[in-house]
Order: sequence, then C-alpha cells, then structure tokens
Amino acid sequence: MAGTETPRYSKVAIALHWTIAVLIISLLIAGLLMTQEWMPQRFKIYQLHKSFGIAVLVLSFFRLIWRLSHKTPALPDGMKTWEVVSAKVTHIGFYALMIGVPLLGWAMVSASLLPIENKLFYLIPLPDMPGVSGSEALEARLKLLHEIGAKLIILLLILHVGGALKHHFIAKDGTLARMIPALRQE
Repeated sequence: MAGTETPRYSKVAIALHWTIAVLIISLLIAGLLMTQEWMPQRFKIYQLHKSFGIAVLVLSFFRLIWRLSHKTPALPDGMKTWEVVSAKVTHIGFYALMIGVPLLGWAMVSASLLPIENKLFYLIPLPDMPGVSGSEALEARLKLLHEIGAKLIILLLILHVGGALKHHFIAKDGTLARMIPALRQE
C-alpha cells in the first residue's frame, strides 16, 4: 500500500490497548509464579495480582465504552471472510475475557473462607463481590473458571499477535502501524 496512509486508532485507544496488554501479560506471569511453592513473596504476588486484575477490569470497561463510542479504522481491503470473522471473534473474545476473568477472580476471593482482607495496592479495601458468600465448593469452581479464562486469554494472545505479524510481514497492509504509533507505514 505504498503512498497511502492507513488510519490509526485514537491515542486513547492505543494507550488503553497497550496498558491493558502489559497488565494482562504481567498478570499471566504473576498467576504462574504465585502458584509455585518455591516462590518467595507469594502472598505479595497474590495481593498485587488482585490489584492489577481489578485495574484491568476498570480499564476494560472504559476501553469498551470508548470502543463503542468512537469509530475504529476499517479492516484492510482484501481480507478473506475467515480473516474478518477471526478478527471480530478474537476482539469480542478479548473484551469478554478482559471483563469476565477479573470478575471471576473477584468472585473467587469473595467466596474464599480465608480471613484475608483484600486491599487494592495495599491501600483501598476491596469489598466482597455482592451476592457471593463464603463457600469452599464455590471458590473451587470459580478458581477453575478463572484458570480456564486465563488459558483462553493466552490462546487469543497467540492468535492476535500472529494475526498482527501476518498483516505486517506478509500482507504488508499497515494494520500493525495503526496500533503502534512509532511504526512506519509501508
């Protein structure tokens, strides 16, 4: 597409995308580390995991509102039907998981019978989720769903990054440049 400019996402959309992406990747790494018996500072990692998970939840609601209220650049011309469907399903899946996984985590800690006060960033008390009472069985089910959601996020990340790289290196259609401001459009 030499000589043509591909419209970019807004600065707010780009900032939200990359902030949430970094937080999610950090949460996935922390989620793996905090479950390891050998890991020192496990309790601190758990507490920060909860804090950053709630941050992702809040930012994702803001991002969804922004996305619904602001026009996004059109998909590149020439995309095959399966590519368009894949892109849309991946984005919808991300929004569902960016909201659903933190909600499941919050519900899980709310169902826990452990007498741990949850504070966001060690400062702001996080109340139990309304309507969720302590139950070992419920906590176990929510933990499983939270873990499945995290694995689905990993799958979508692989598809999303793979698609972005395919557009940049194979299709050379400027798609990746729409979300990375410093990247030159070809």
